[in-house]
Amino acid sequence: MKSDSSTSAAPLRGAGGPLRSSEPVRASPARAPAVDLLEEAADLLVVHLDFRAALQACDRACRALAEEPAGTSLEVKCSLCVVGIQALAEMDRWREVLCWVLQYYQVPEKLPPKVLELCILLYSKMQEPGAVLDVVSAWLQDPANHDLPEYGTLAELHLQRVLLPLGCLSEAEELVVSSAAFGEEQQLELLQAIYTTRQQQKQEHSGTKEAQKLKQEGTLSHKFQSLLLLVRQLWDSAVSHFFSLPFKKSLLAALILCLLVVRFDPASPSSLPFLYKLAQLFHWIQRAVSSRLYQLHVRD
Repeated sequence: MKSDSSTSAAPLRGAGGPLRSSEPVRASPARAPAVDLLEEAADLLVVHLDFRAALQACDRACRALAEEPAGTSLEVKCSLCVVGIQALAEMDRWREVLCWVLQYYQVPEKLPPKVLELCILLYSKMQEPGAVLDVVSAWLQDPANHDLPEYGTLAELHLQRVLLPLGCLSEAEELVVSSAAFGEEQQLELLQAIYTTRQQQKQEHSGTKEAQKLKQEGTLSHKFQSLLLLVRQLWDSAVSHFFSLPFKKSLLAALILCLLVVRFDPASPSSLPFLYKLAQLFHWIQRAVSSRLYQLHVRD
């Protein structure tokens, strides 16, 4: 039996030409599903303005990345979080941003610098910097983050946008002095900013105390005026009562009342000073009544 030499000698040919044994087989790398979902989420966010669908695409992509080996798609995960933060902010659900991000990074220390920066800017803009205080502080205290090139920028952003607005001046000073991310000139500038904020707080505090003092003085003055008005009303009532009775009858009634209460003998020499003072009192009352009658007559 004769072998077919032409067949054995002929090279194997494929659709793209002859395949040599010395050439490695090159297979095009398969794209990760998370990358496709990232492009889809970005398209939904920017082009279609479908923020809910963009957020859902980010959630699906982050769950898909959780099944892959750690560290293989850090940039993709960070980009997904950026798109998700923007989608939540566009839907006015910015309060959910921090919880949404942390569910994919578990601990604050592992947040990417770009994601942490967006969180600081967002909550600061919405005037709720206290929401990120603990998260940023934990990130800055982690030694693994001290060598990152973004550390100094995030430390200054934390001081300017979080610590100073919240009045955490001692924490701000400690951050400036203990951090090696600030140069000498930058430290002086930040310390000056802290000093200025402290002076403003003192002025506001003194202004508040002065306002409270004025308010208390106003309250006391109002009470004193009310008391004077009450005394005047009582005096007018007493004078009006004297007007309604004849003067002699009033004098006699007062004398009898004194005799009954004090129980003294009018004929006794020791009673003369008291009677003299009583007579003076009634003379004074008579003059006051006459003056009051004259005023009422002139007014009429």
